[in-house]
Amino acid sequence: MNAEQNDIRGVLIAVGGGRLLLPNANVAEVISYSAPETLDGAPGWLLGASRWRGWRLPVLRFPALVGWSFEGDVLGAKLVVLKALGGNPRLPYFGVVSQGFPRLVSVGRDRLGALDDATGLPLGVQARVQIGDDIAVIPDLLTVELLVDEALAKLAA
Repeated sequence: MNAEQNDIRGVLIAVGGGRLLLPNANVAEVISYSAPETLDGAPGWLLGASRWRGWRLPVLRFPALVGWSFEGDVLGAKLVVLKALGGNPRLPYFGVVSQGFPRLVSVGRDRLGALDDATGLPLGVQARVQIGDDIAVIPDLLTVELLVDEALAKLAA
């Protein structure tokens, strides 16, 4: 078995203050961004909800969630629809605003290196890594889903 067979197809998503690295299988679709319906009382990182394939999709701005500074520009922005991993029937998908189209990458053990240990990383970030010349974070999608679900539950109460 050669090294290419051990590679995982990944996606680098530019999110303002940095890049997210996710397995390609987590991405359901990439669509043009349009301002979501605002949710009164939502935290600043939860921009609102958009309609997508019959679902009411929560839309978040990842840099705001994890406390990164960023300058949000919606010109050319995309909405990356991610498959939720937690098995919550109320939250099978959520959207993350990206700056442009995500970029497909091949992730092999020899090209991926952790930059630091997991201590001190913001809530919602599992690891900070270097892949080739790019620095990215691997988001903790289960924690992100829980934060989105908690915020939506508070709004519904």
